[in-house]
Amino acid sequence: MDKTAIVTGGGRGIGRAIVVRLLRDGWRVVTCGRGAEPEDLPAGAIWVQGDVATSEGWAALLSAAGPVQALVNNAGVQVEKTVIDSTDADYDQVMDVNCRGTFNMCRAVLPRMTDQGGAIVNIGSVSGVVSDPTMALYNASKAFVHALTRSIAVDHGPNVRCNAIRPGWIMTAMAEDAFALARDPDAARSDALARHPVGRFGKPEDIANMVAWLLTDEASYISGECFTIDGGMTAASPLNPGLF
Repeated sequence: MDKTAIVTGGGRGIGRAIVVRLLRDGWRVVTCGRGAEPEDLPAGAIWVQGDVATSEGWAALLSAAGPVQALVNNAGVQVEKTVIDSTDADYDQVMDVNCRGTFNMCRAVLPRMTDQGGAIVNIGSVSGVVSDPTMALYNASKAFVHALTRSIAVDHGPNVRCNAIRPGWIMTAMAEDAFALARDPDAARSDALARHPVGRFGKPEDIANMVAWLLTDEASYISGECFTIDGGMTAASPLNPGLF
């Protein structure tokens, strides 16, 4: 029997890398996005157009997937504003996708997983632990993802394992947009790179590799954990003169 994984937001960036990796590992992969199917969607992936923040969106995704053994909640958006500058519309946009969407998908798959087994991996962020400036809603939404992960692990074991990954600087279009907002994008990029002990920014494949492992039996004793994958960035003291 095929093992099926749902990967939300699999059209680009980290989500796309996860789709590619799981296909390579022999999974049947169903993915989604709010737009039309990308022309370069990896061969073998099943695309569903829909918004996981809505009941219609997650229901369509579950219908296309059938029985699911793995769920990867990757879909996410960000708004670059402080609390004062954020509008109701900004709040709804970020919380609907990052929080409600993750909650909806977990709630949808948990009944069957609780009976038959399965694993959930939620994509959080280091921003849910150490806050990025002018990213108040995004920071808060990722902290929600981390807390939800722990609750699911506690409430729905032993057949369900739930973990989260907290990426740091992973070079995707979203990361490039963040650098572009700086007063001096080149200086911001150089400063950020200097804060990485491994000497490079992350790649989407770095996150996909961890997702793939967390879905295997090798990780069968791991649940309720949030794994930081940031090249050592948040391990270093900001007072370390060697970083500047």
